[in-house]
Amino acid sequence: MQPLRRSPIARLTLAILLLGGATACGRGGPDPLPDADPGSRRSLPLGEVLGYTTEDGAHAWLGLPFARPPTGDLRWRAPEPPEPWSEVRDALEFGERCVQFPGPMSGGDGVSTGSEDCLYLNVFAPRFEAGSVPRGEQRLPVMLWIHGGGNTIGGARIYEGSVLAQREQVVVVTVHYRLGVFGWFSHPALHGADASAEDRSGNYGTLDLVRALHWVQENISGFGGDPDRVTVFGESAGGTDTYTMLLSPLARGLFSRAIVQSGGLSTSSLVEAQALRDDAEPGHEASSGEVLLTLLVNDGRASDRDEARTLAASLRPDEIGAYLREKSAEEMLSAYSGDGMGGMYWLPKIFRDGHVLPSDEPLEVLARGDYNRVPTSLGTNRDETKLFAAFGSPHVRHLFGIPVGMKNGRMYDASTRYGTMMWKAAGVDEPAAAMSAAQGPSVFAYRFDWDDQPTVLWLDMGELIGAAHALEIPFVFGRLSLGPATRFVFDEDHRASDEQLSHSMMSYWAQHAYTGSPGRGRRGDLSEWRAWGSPQNPSGGFIVLDSDTDAGIRMSTDVLTQETVLERVKQDGDLLDAAERCEVYALFVERSSALSPEAYEQIENGACQARPLPS
Repeated sequence: MQPLRRSPIARLTLAILLLGGATACGRGGPDPLPDADPGSRRSLPLGEVLGYTTEDGAHAWLGLPFARPPTGDLRWRAPEPPEPWSEVRDALEFGERCVQFPGPMSGGDGVSTGSEDCLYLNVFAPRFEAGSVPRGEQRLPVMLWIHGGGNTIGGARIYEGSVLAQREQVVVVTVHYRLGVFGWFSHPALHGADASAEDRSGNYGTLDLVRALHWVQENISGFGGDPDRVTVFGESAGGTDTYTMLLSPLARGLFSRAIVQSGGLSTSSLVEAQALRDDAEPGHEASSGEVLLTLLVNDGRASDRDEARTLAASLRPDEIGAYLREKSAEEMLSAYSGDGMGGMYWLPKIFRDGHVLPSDEPLEVLARGDYNRVPTSLGTNRDETKLFAAFGSPHVRHLFGIPVGMKNGRMYDASTRYGTMMWKAAGVDEPAAAMSAAQGPSVFAYRFDWDDQPTVLWLDMGELIGAAHALEIPFVFGRLSLGPATRFVFDEDHRASDEQLSHSMMSYWAQHAYTGSPGRGRRGDLSEWRAWGSPQNPSGGFIVLDSDTDAGIRMSTDVLTQETVLERVKQDGDLLDAAERCEVYALFVERSSALSPEAYEQIENGACQARPLPS
């Protein structure tokens, strides 16, 4: 699912509201460097490192390289192992985020921010003196976090893992990976005959994550982490990337558990990645072929797309490859529009190349069991799409792009409810059913229902955003503070119940990392989180994560498929007529693959043709 494009004011307001400068987990802006802690000195195969003690009492090591900088000739190539160092390395500062458009999440101004030299990770662990770091069977489970941001924006800085590490006795790793055109770009002219299959795949961001897992296998014991108990977890695009680790044969054996938060199975074919939009088999509007034409026009080498196409056809592959490689980061980004939320942009990504990722559709691969079958938890939030709808729905009243009230609360709830249902069906329930059939009772699902937000002036934040996309992250990382935005999201009157829910979620997540089953949490005192295909729920079931001020934590069996969601729209008596149902159907065409444009025109006995789809 992709968020709708938003105005700059809405993007900024959204970031202030939900990301709050410190986001869900930690410090968001530049801070003075912390003082090194001599007790954090660790010896790794790459060299010695020195970290610091966090405010929460954990140890942290920031900005550790897990690959050589993917710059120069290494741009658009598989990552290579990092070079070792001889002196003690101070690990007190985050590495640069990967190149992206500037935005509320990334800061900066100008055309771009970040650096192509960005393949760094961060480690948070319980505080141990050098001589008491866990060894052997005492080593702690590892949880490797993949940040979200549409695979085009974001970074690891805002996810501070020390509370989760210290409270639950795990080692948390947060990682950068190449984004956007630098992370996923497939053009046949970029590589010579000596290029590897990984180089040719175009899946450089995916390969960065595989390389990070190799780094963990080789180095995490030095921090007291157990390389045999590595959990990959991530949210949104990071959840989708977690799915790619399950799907990629190159990641086999590098991790032993997975947690997918609000992810999906969206991928692109190599035709979408490379072909022109008017080829016999059309490509994506931002395919590598289209990007080449845009760059030629931007450079003044062609006056328009037709002339650029003729020019591109006359160039040798080595000339095209050299032309693309000599482009600066800013010039490459100039071929895209960064007007999406927070600077997101749209391009084909996560390619079914047949080597890094299977060539078949992901759900087919899961259904036949041809993936990395490890214990997996996966889930969505009850109101995922409200995060995006709050700033763009025609049923919300806005002032200068800021939501100030409801025009039609009934239709706002209906459109966001069904959009979220479809996300759950495609991103959780259908994959969980396929995986459970392939690997048995080691698949677990959840839905995050928390909506105890305050009313700010006259605006009911629970009604506006509810259990929206990304709101589970503060609970997972144990930091229920969003800086200046805290008062918009967290109600001080519910502080105790919010903290209890956060403690429960951290406990479930950590127990999954320890044992492969969230069960009753680390301390055995929580409601049992049963497997998808348990005897009590043979057709599937999931845990609902909610506060005690509402219905609390409990199991549910409201399992969805994309077909049943379409049928529920058809039968929904709260949708008054075909026009209202068509409005909901149109969202499925725009934001998911559940309904094709052709099928949309035939639905409701053709009545939806009177409501054209957005161009």
